[in-house]
Amino acid sequence: MRIIRAPSISRAHELVIKMILEKGYPLITEENEATIEFEEVAMKVDNPLAGPLVSPASKFQQRFMEKYAQDLIEGSESVFEYDYHGRLFQWGEPLSYKGSPVEIDQVSYITRKLSSSSRSRRALAITWNPVSDEKLANCPCLQLVQCIIRDNKLQMKVVFRSNDMLTAAGANMYALVHLQDSMARQLEVTPGSYTHIALVPHIYYKRDIDDIEPFCRRGEHIRPIREVCDACGKCPGSLI
Repeated sequence: MRIIRAPSISRAHELVIKMILEKGYPLITEENEATIEFEEVAMKVDNPLAGPLVSPASKFQQRFMEKYAQDLIEGSESVFEYDYHGRLFQWGEPLSYKGSPVEIDQVSYITRKLSSSSRSRRALAITWNPVSDEKLANCPCLQLVQCIIRDNKLQMKVVFRSNDMLTAAGANMYALVHLQDSMARQLEVTPGSYTHIALVPHIYYKRDIDDIEPFCRRGEHIRPIREVCDACGKCPGSLI
């Protein structure tokens, strides 16, 4: 596992993109998408609310990120196969228990658990539901959220089974650290470190080729592997 420590989530986002583009390997997915994949990565940010929260190279900027975070924390009227708000705040569909629908607010459980025992290692939420997710075309990438309190600070650790690091990870981190901040305020502690683990980090280098260039800057900041430069055609390295 590679480990990235960064002063902000935006810098962590930039560094993981550089790592994957320069050291990853090409792979065609089961959906026939061209990706650059890499080994598991852990990104740790000690002060996750320290700015900047969004990389200037990111496709999605402040307004989008704020709405994404709001939807994760408060919910959205839009209809999807799944959403993280539902999986964290209303987990259980389509399960039932003793004839009643299962609907578990896991975020509330985390805050209750830590309120009753600040040393607990059991304050966690999951998103995966085998009953539905084995059949979904698009199933949750985020799998687990764990929170602990140490030194009067709420630490958050998240695990993604798979993570599109170019277009999704920035928004994922932005929303989750705001969820962390919301829970910290409820618990009357300060936000601590944020650790983001991606078990299969990847970049869709053909589909999102135009979104790579702002990070790469035609090879000035990043020197991608040959397949990426060839797909782009704008990088000087692709002409060699």
